[in-house]
Amino acid sequence: MIRSTLCILGIFCITAHGAMAQIEKPQNYKKFDRKLLHFGFMLGINSADFSPYPVLGAYEKYGLRELENKKQPGGQVGIVTSLKLGTPVLRLRFIPSLSFQERALLYHFDPKSPDSKKEEVKEERINSTNLDFPLMLQFRTMRFNNFTSYVLGGAQYSYDLQSQQDATQSLTDPFIKLKKHDFQGQVGVGAEFFMPYFKLGIELKFSHSFANQFVQDNTNVSDPIDKLYNRVWMFSLIFEG
Repeated sequence: MIRSTLCILGIFCITAHGAMAQIEKPQNYKKFDRKLLHFGFMLGINSADFSPYPVLGAYEKYGLRELENKKQPGGQVGIVTSLKLGTPVLRLRFIPSLSFQERALLYHFDPKSPDSKKEEVKEERINSTNLDFPLMLQFRTMRFNNFTSYVLGGAQYSYDLQSQQDATQSLTDPFIKLKKHDFQGQVGVGAEFFMPYFKLGIELKFSHSFANQFVQDNTNVSDPIDKLYNRVWMFSLIFEG
């Protein structure tokens, strides 16, 4: 769903820029590109899941036929700081954010396996409340009338306030543990619309962990898993003044 939105947004940016290039209009907020520093806020929704990797021989050891990964909805809010790097087409952006994410894993066990004493399908849900600190380079097209489009790339550090990395494990009702600290790479595309007194950005961004975030503590829900990498699609509205 979000991948399709990414394609649609990219096509929209290209076609809209080409269409508006045919008609010249008075520019709103002319002084925006003359200012070095801008501030604003961000509101958005996200769709989070994992890049999951079962252990080798998971079927033979645990009767695991499939480890299914399910996307879940969430949201984020942040404060925007944008710095012009000499030219209006290149900016450095820092958006410290609070994000709410949920992921779900479905374990499909073979009930006929002699090594499997678990139910045929088991679901584990993992919630995170993150403090995110993304630093991004934004490459914009030249402004025409009241529109620009852009691509961006960078990285972020995330601290999971809801992480149970050091929590005591329950033997009767075990749960998945994730690490508190995560470093992620990010890429995205967007479009900007200049209003009389502010700029509105519409952005789609993808984030993926650099390192394994899974904590193995040898329970029946963690034994079949080797690695989990956080993966998030984010759609945001960005207001800058």
